[in-house]
Order: sequence, then structure tokens, then C-alpha cells
Amino acid sequence: MRVFVTGATGFIGSAIVKELLATGHQVLGLARNDASADALAAIGVPAHRGDLADTASLVAGAKACDGVIHTAFIHDFSQYMANIETDQRAVEAMASSLEGTDKPLVIASGTLMVARAGVATEADTPVNPGGRGVSETIVLSAAARGVRGVVMRLPPTVHGAGDKGFIAWMVDMARKHGSAAYVGEGTNHWPAVHRLDAAKAFCLAVEKAPPGAALHAVAEEGVPMRAIAETIAKGLGLPARSVTPEEAMVALEFLGMFAGVDNRTSSARTQEILGWTPTGPDLLTDIRDAGYLFEAA
Repeated sequence: MRVFVTGATGFIGSAIVKELLATGHQVLGLARNDASADALAAIGVPAHRGDLADTASLVAGAKACDGVIHTAFIHDFSQYMANIETDQRAVEAMASSLEGTDKPLVIASGTLMVARAGVATEADTPVNPGGRGVSETIVLSAAARGVRGVVMRLPPTVHGAGDKGFIAWMVDMARKHGSAAYVGEGTNHWPAVHRLDAAKAFCLAVEKAPPGAALHAVAEEGVPMRAIAETIAKGLGLPARSVTPEEAMVALEFLGMFAGVDNRTSSARTQEILGWTPTGPDLLTDIRDAGYLFEAA
């Protein structure tokens, strides 16, 4: 297959591109600037210039390929709702352009959207159907219009060398405030997956996931937040401490909104559908070994 990948030079997207190439596929990568285009060229991947706000460029990229993997998102939390609307327009444009083709459109979503009491499964729908849940609805409903629409929910902790996401943020906040914080007793859980395992799940999904499938790229069902904070604290030589939800907004800044959420998530159905078995290191091992605890040179 020739696969159009948005976010092709990002933390997860770049791993997806390499996995696609390793498994015999061709890639067309979305590039919004020269640096991204150069990074793609360095690995022999042609660049398709455009960005998420340029829906015409997205439609052209989607139509030029046999399938789409959409991982790009504008991670500016000061403009979060505007960025969600941009994502919705991008997803709708690509889904509409693929109608009647039976081509796959696999988009990244998040397991935090299905966080609820107990263990979330692939059958669960977003607790809040608005926000990023709208993009899920667009893709899953496109299955009725001849698009093999698939949602891949990622845990908040997609980890590995080069991560600049939530775990890296927790490490930075621990350094800044002199302690690694967790909310309350820290017994709430976050699921986790190594970025290379996530990449394999996306590649399998574009190859064979059925239309209308919601999948979970989750290797660990739930890691206690206290264990995450204590691992960070030990590595930095700092204390771990409990904070209230209100104090978390200072100790963890924007991440305080999510740090107390219990998000245990199953991927049993995903593993069955895709034949996917995660093999990467677990989260706590990666925190110790993947460079999270060392200052950048």
C-alpha cells in the first residue's frame, strides 16, 4: 500500500513511517515546513506540503494514496478548542474524499476520552461526545459511506526515547518544584504503550482493521500514578508527594487536569482483531532507562 501519514515526523508518526517502510509499504508524509520535508527526505519518503488547516492539501494527499493514517494534532493547549475544530475539519475533509473507495482512514484518538469506573474497553464510547469525540464519530460513521474508518485510541503515556509528552512533562515539573507529585493516594491508573508497539498497531490497523472499529493501542492496562511519581522521584533524587486536585494545578500545571483520572484500559479486543502483541519495555522501566531522567545536553 501507499499510505498518506499526517504527523509523519512526530514522536509517534515517525515510528509509524519506519514501521510501514519495514513492512513493505510506501509512504507519503505530510510536511508543513522545510525541516519536516528534509527529515522525510533523509529516510527516502516523499513529502506532501500542507498542514491541518489546509484541507485541500489533505484531500489531495488522501486521494493520492491507498490509505491514510492521521496522527497530527496541534498541541497548543492555550488554543485547545480551536485546535479540536481544526482537527474535525481535517478529518471530515479526508473522510469525505475517500467515500465509496473502501480505503482505510485510521485516526489517532485517546483513551482518556473513555475513562470511567472500571476498565474501559474498545466498545466504550467517549464520555463526552463533543470535543475530540466528534472526530471519532466522523470516522466511525464514514464506514457507512464506503470508507474503512478506524479509530486508534492511544494512552496518555506513549513512551520511549525522545518523548516530549506527559511523562516528560511530569519529570520537568518534578525538577521545577523539587518533588514528584501524584494526586491523593495515587491509586488511580494510567495505561501505557511503547511508541514502537503503537506504531505496529497503526500499521496492522491500516492493513486489516474492519470498518467502524475503535481500537486501543495499550500494552499496560493501568500503571498506578503513585508508582510513576515515585519512579521519577527516585531517579531524580527528589521526594514524591501527595497533592490535592487543587494543588495539582500548581505542581503539575496543565497536567493537573488529568493527573487524578483513573484510566484503566483494555486492549484485549484490539490484540485479537489485529493479531497484535506488544513487546516493548514497560513504562516504569522506560522512565528509568530511556533518558527521561537526564537533562538534555
